[in-house]
Amino acid sequence: MIKVLIADDQELIRHSLQIVLSNKQNIEVTDAVADGQEVIRSVRKNKPDVILMDIRMPKMDGVQCTKIIKENYPEIKIIILTTFDDDEYIYDALKYGASGYLLKGVSMDELVNAIQTVYSGRAMINPDIATKVVRLFSQMAKADFFIDTGKKAEQELTKTELKIIEQIEYGLSNKEIADALNLSEGTVRNYISTILNKLKLRDRTQLAIWAIQAKIGKKGLNMERHNENE
Repeated sequence: MIKVLIADDQELIRHSLQIVLSNKQNIEVTDAVADGQEVIRSVRKNKPDVILMDIRMPKMDGVQCTKIIKENYPEIKIIILTTFDDDEYIYDALKYGASGYLLKGVSMDELVNAIQTVYSGRAMINPDIATKVVRLFSQMAKADFFIDTGKKAEQELTKTELKIIEQIEYGLSNKEIADALNLSEGTVRNYISTILNKLKLRDRTQLAIWAIQAKIGKKGLNMERHNENE
């Protein structure tokens, strides 16, 4: 059972999501709240697995709330509910570890799929804003948000791992990566887990940001330096 907390300052949206999601198999709505402060109180009490986080809320917005939640409960997955004009908010939410970004108005099936996806440890980005998110990654790479993994860890990456990182940088899903590299999805997931451990990164979002900063897609960290027997 996936425990979900809903946070949205619009009562109609909040209650509608609660009613629909409560009728879905394997989903339990632990609470539905109206602002970031209520999110923190509810998290302490109910320990949800996934938070559906409206980005614009009174008292404490979704970005600041994401930062606090991820600092204190890193295992909780957060899906940001956003609109097309929320660029700055998306930028900041990425830094703080949100796992998903969806436009308000997605179908309920898409929302349920997103919840299941981030709960399993993967990222979920609405296709309509994927290009915008990639552009924001690039902005972050040029800004002062720098991820240092250490040269030794980088040099331990194999050619296949670098290819997978490159695909993640381009925003591909595990299935798309598997198809592109003739691997199974399970193998791709295992590779990603190994990569995160090697680089000491928290999640796929940090990996994508690091990949852009390291220019994996352009130089592959001088892939000729890496040896692989596979």
